[in-house]
Amino acid sequence: MAELIPLAEELSCSICLEPFKVPVTTPCGHNFCSSCLDETWAVQGPPFLCPQCRAGYQTRPQLHKNTVLCAVVEQFLQADSAWATTSLPDGWTPPACAAEPRPACQVACDHCLKALAVKTCLVCMASFCQEHLQPHLDSPAFQDHQLQPPVKDLMRRKCPQHNRLRDFFCPQHNECICHICLVEHKACSPVTLSQASADLETKLKHKLTIIYGQINGASRALEDVRARQQDMREAANRKTEQLRQDYMEIKALLDAAEATSTRKIKEEEKRVSTKLDNIYQILLKKRSEIQMLKEEVELALTKGNEFEFLEKAVKLQGVSAKPVYVPKVELNQELIKGVCQSTSDLKNELKRYVRQPQDKKAEEATGSGNPGEHGAAPSHKPAHFSKKVPKEEKKPKKPPPASAAPSSMPTFGAPAEQLPDLKQETAYKASTAQPNAAALKTKVLETFLAKSRSELLEYAIKFSLDYNTAHNKVALTENYTVASVADLPLSYQPHPKRFTYCSQVLGLHCYKKGIHYWEVELQRNNFCGVGVCYGSMPRQGPDSRLGRNAASWCVEWFNTKISAWHNNVEKTLPPTKATRVGVLLNCDHGFVIFFAVTDKVHLMYKFKVDFTEAVYPAFWVFSAGATLSICSYK
Repeated sequence: MAELIPLAEELSCSICLEPFKVPVTTPCGHNFCSSCLDETWAVQGPPFLCPQCRAGYQTRPQLHKNTVLCAVVEQFLQADSAWATTSLPDGWTPPACAAEPRPACQVACDHCLKALAVKTCLVCMASFCQEHLQPHLDSPAFQDHQLQPPVKDLMRRKCPQHNRLRDFFCPQHNECICHICLVEHKACSPVTLSQASADLETKLKHKLTIIYGQINGASRALEDVRARQQDMREAANRKTEQLRQDYMEIKALLDAAEATSTRKIKEEEKRVSTKLDNIYQILLKKRSEIQMLKEEVELALTKGNEFEFLEKAVKLQGVSAKPVYVPKVELNQELIKGVCQSTSDLKNELKRYVRQPQDKKAEEATGSGNPGEHGAAPSHKPAHFSKKVPKEEKKPKKPPPASAAPSSMPTFGAPAEQLPDLKQETAYKASTAQPNAAALKTKVLETFLAKSRSELLEYAIKFSLDYNTAHNKVALTENYTVASVADLPLSYQPHPKRFTYCSQVLGLHCYKKGIHYWEVELQRNNFCGVGVCYGSMPRQGPDSRLGRNAASWCVEWFNTKISAWHNNVEKTLPPTKATRVGVLLNCDHGFVIFFAVTDKVHLMYKFKVDFTEAVYPAFWVFSAGATLSICSYK
């Protein structure tokens, strides 16, 4: 029956190390006693881990009794019990201890030292094979000898003091003792080895469940740390993106201020240059007249006839040549000084602000969540910007000429009410007596609708597509300027700005001021869309599709149908064969226009919008083969 020994290990529970009692099977394919697994999972709590392979389940699996395995265990135990009673004489009943299950071990016979022992005599303190056990079975003299399944390491089981088998355990001294040692341990509470083993087994099982709980707690702690680390990364990415947007706005404001200051000086240069050109023409004419007079005098001096000479000389004597006078024409130094002083003040204030210690900067920016906003616009200046006033501004000045208007460059030392607005230059300026805002917007809109493509290209911008917003079905190529539908989902990293429902992508840059124009080339334009949106547009769910919310405006190709969408309202448009779309975004006057571009531009649709946030270019591609390319301009 030695072949049953490996089977005994396979039919044992890995928790209690005993044959299965009501075995159940986990979804991962491992078997345990039902009671052992219940106790383990009762301590763990979710997630429930398999004690053998550590597979996790968020909800506790519904387990059922493994009837086949249960039948195999029962047959194994019956075969093991039958083996324990083999070769016994008819009518002889072995001692009670002999009916205990045989331990799964191999012990050599102490008599022949060759064959395997089948029984151990607790009186003889020796193990015997079937042949040498026969005297114990046949002779009445050995009838009182206690026989039990072979005991391994019998010498270790002997009491070294009394040479008797140690059948008891003293919990006070944590040692096994024989029945003679009981006298010395009468003050203790000895128990049998089986009872002591059962008690310690119960304690170890309880300890094992506690250890499983600790392992589960450590696993949850590890997951929590990783989750916190991911949240920290996402928070840092959001702040980094916010800083990037703020600094882009600062750069745009500085570019606008630079353009304004440069234009002022260029206009003054043109004014003075025009006057000097006029003076040059006058002087050139004057020099020609003097040159002609000189030639006439020289001609008169060469005449030989005295009468003719006197007649001519008297006439020439009365002609006088006035000296050349050059009027003083110079650049308006007051204008140039004001522009340069404003720029210098701005530069010095920015330097002083950037070089401040971080703790001082944090105190001065209390309540501000946008780093760098103190340099972004005059309306958000710190209080210390208005403390010093340049001496030049305290002195009364004469009003400059009409052509030398004061610079619109912000002066950080000036009072708040004197600071001009930092809007970007546009092609249109309202006169001193401005009409109402609605009429002005309408007039500007009509003007742009009448412009040619070459005039629109004066406002052309270049940008790339934002990788962090692309849906995993949108492939970006050509240095992030071409968007198409991928054959298989792409393994983009998770990002809070990434679209997860619609196959869309945004432009990398946003626009809050000024006029911007771009063109998009469509390939297989049967399921795609071009538009603009706020950065706050949803990224998940049906509301995240372009035009299906209040934060986006678009023109969409759905098969052969062309529509304009905003706030989930559709406007059907006439069909067009154009494969290029032009988008004009006017943030200053509040409108966005979509053009069909061929040799000329044709209006597709226009939206009038008072933009309240920064606006991004937005794109939707759906069908295989649909491609949107951001056009470049030569």
